[in-house]
Amino acid sequence: MAQRHFLFEKNRLIPNLMKIALGSDHAGFAQKEMIRAWLGEQGHEIKDFGTHSADSMDYPDVAHPLSEAVANGNFDLGLLLCGSANGVCITANKHAGVRAAIAWLPELAGLARQHNNANVLCLPARYISNEQAQEIVSVFLQTDFEGGRHQQRVSKINC
Repeated sequence: MAQRHFLFEKNRLIPNLMKIALGSDHAGFAQKEMIRAWLGEQGHEIKDFGTHSADSMDYPDVAHPLSEAVANGNFDLGLLLCGSANGVCITANKHAGVRAAIAWLPELAGLARQHNNANVLCLPARYISNEQAQEIVSVFLQTDFEGGRHQQRVSKINC
């Protein structure tokens, strides 16, 4: 199988402005704030679903409303952060119409969009740097779904 390469140029603007839902638990709060500011500087419309501090909280309290908003089509894409990304990803995928994927490498984010039409990216804030988070988010937002043979598979996901 040919290896796919996803390019990230530092400080490269994401070309199409989007409406993005953003949320985290306490473990992802600082990185969420960085991402919110970075995407906002580029002109994207960001809705911050919380949390709004580093105080301990329950990730489903953010992941459920964000996922519902993405599933309803109110946002182009969603971004969720927690310590490992597992909790927010499991929660997000409980919503019909949400295809949440964990990525700790840009290539995984790109493949989640290309092959799975992922619409929520889940980031493991305790395991990636802010620069890595920017690379991963950038690739996720710049990559389109390939459709074709992948559409047939994606169509079989919902129960």
